Amino acid sequence: MTDSAVRKPDPVSLGSRFGSFGRKVTPEQAKDIEALGYGAVWVGGSPPAELDWVEPILQATTTLQVATGIVNIWTAAAKPVAESFHRIDKAYPGRFLLGIGVGHPEAISQYRKPYDALTEYLDQLDEYGVPANRRVVAALGPRVLKLSAERAAGAHPYLTTPEHTAQARQLIGPEAFLAPEHKVVLTTDAEKARTVGRKALQIYLDLANYLNNFKRLGFTGDDIAAPGSDRLVDALVAYGTTDAIAARLREHLEAGADHVPVQVLARSEDLVPALAELADALGLNR
Repeated sequence: MTDSAVRKPDPVSLGSRFGSFGRKVTPEQAKDIEALGYGAVWVGGSPPAELDWVEPILQATTTLQVATGIVNIWTAAAKPVAESFHRIDKAYPGRFLLGIGVGHPEAISQYRKPYDALTEYLDQLDEYGVPANRRVVAALGPRVLKLSAERAAGAHPYLTTPEHTAQARQLIGPEAFLAPEHKVVLTTDAEKARTVGRKALQIYLDLANYLNNFKRLGFTGDDIAAPGSDRLVDALVAYGTTDAIAARLREHLEAGADHVPVQVLARSEDLVPALAELADALGLNR
């Protein structure tokens, strides 16, 4: 185990308190997103260990950072991931953040003892020289949140609330990096927003780690039973005027987040226009 595994890592900075989160972003979209004032693009899913899709995005931009949200430790071996990290970091120093996580037991047949597996994966990243302050861990529960502060720059919670952000900040301490994702639907029509939100939430209402986290946050069995109560959807998906959405996202910052990846629930071709509409309300590029 290297020193980076035990020393307190310096928190990362993503250049802006807000970033964009999506499943797929083209270099052209990334360039536009950077111009709007967002500090980072978080690319979701479980990409393969070879992260060569990152470089075209960084090449098309100048200051934008790219983060993985997340590399799945079960499907992407640590050595090739580390090789990708070093290649990218050498070409674009300080602009790539490696997000890793354990995924879901329902989706991975070999999923077992996730905490131990995550610790072993972090050990391997140490061995292959990936700096602790250039990696974050997908974390929801207390144990992994604490681990993220001890063995990485901090945590990237997904599908949470500002209340969870406040709890996470208490657990990881004042110095660790905290970047909770939050979903957005740009409409003032509550029923439309809830319909879109429920469609996005559907897969997660069958996954134990999210259900357990919702229960820790005080949601009832009725709330989390598919298709999800209005209360649950409204807590996880921001909608309304752009000012109302911005106010909801800022609740994460007020609760202790350093950076909020914003996931706009829209078609890929509508992503940049939606982020542009939201940028003014967030105070970007002022």
